[in-house]
Amino acid sequence: MKMKAALVTDLEKVSIEEIERPRIKDDEVLIKARTVGVCGSDLHLFRGTHAFRKPPAILGHEIAGDVVEIGKNVRSVKVGDRVTVEPQYGCGECEFCRQGLVNLCQKKVVPGTAKWIGVFVEYFNAPEKTVYKLNDAVGYPMGTMIEPLAVAVRAVRKATVKEKDCLVILGSGTIGLLCLVVAKHLGYETVICTDVARFNLDMAIKHGATRAIDPRETDLADTVRQLTNGKGADLALIAAGAPNILDQASACVKKCGEIGVIAMITEKIPFHSYQIVFNEQRMYGAMTYATRDFREAAEMVNGGLDLTDFVTQTLDLAHTQEGLDILSRKKENVVKVMVEF
Repeated sequence: MKMKAALVTDLEKVSIEEIERPRIKDDEVLIKARTVGVCGSDLHLFRGTHAFRKPPAILGHEIAGDVVEIGKNVRSVKVGDRVTVEPQYGCGECEFCRQGLVNLCQKKVVPGTAKWIGVFVEYFNAPEKTVYKLNDAVGYPMGTMIEPLAVAVRAVRKATVKEKDCLVILGSGTIGLLCLVVAKHLGYETVICTDVARFNLDMAIKHGATRAIDPRETDLADTVRQLTNGKGADLALIAAGAPNILDQASACVKKCGEIGVIAMITEKIPFHSYQIVFNEQRMYGAMTYATRDFREAAEMVNGGLDLTDFVTQTLDLAHTQEGLDILSRKKENVVKVMVEF
């Protein structure tokens, strides 16, 4: 049987094509897609800068839908269940899988590659172990938002600094705003968000930011010092890729504070490392999420967390190219673009 799929076929070119519908294995389920999300990593594929995904490739890894078929060994879900998918699975044997860090497994399988189709398809196959049920009250768009929320959970949870007096989030796009949501959920008192788009700054204030500033107009480090009695932020999270963003983060973090890097910055940028040494600051990377982070994100959404505001555009599959253009060129006020089947 055939189904429709959205593929990046060339630089900034999306094509809607007919492909074979997946045949599931004994430990898999087949999901009829209802909503899929456009992610920043899809933009890397779209622009030709993705580290390993190259055209032609099916877009996407954020999905919610209905189970329409199950393999003979599947026990935890049934036909008719509404679900989302953790879009990764590892070898199960390497040192990282043994630590629960499937995100770092060198043999990790993800959608949009030779071993697993992307989610911009009418029907998507997934191993049972990657499938999470949605509560009846959770709409498909909110189910789709669990995946990017898991990125934010990982980024905030990975910090080892104990104090939660002040957090700075540099970049208030989808992931930066979701980091704000997670941080408020975990008890951070003062959260300062930055962005160059007024809409994103307004969204940050709406969702609990103490201050939301354009760093081109206001000195970030001075603002942080004023709000922390000169101490500095406990943690800064980098969710954007401006050339000076590492220096900005270091300048506003306290002695023995931490800097978490979430943004996939694909170009070399300068970094003056003196402050890291002088203030004994620590820096870490946050690569997507571990399964425990995805599970926590699913529990938050199933528990009633409402992220409806963040879905700013909803299009159909035929207009996938338009959705990527909107996100790439910021032609409209945009946080999350959702494709609806």
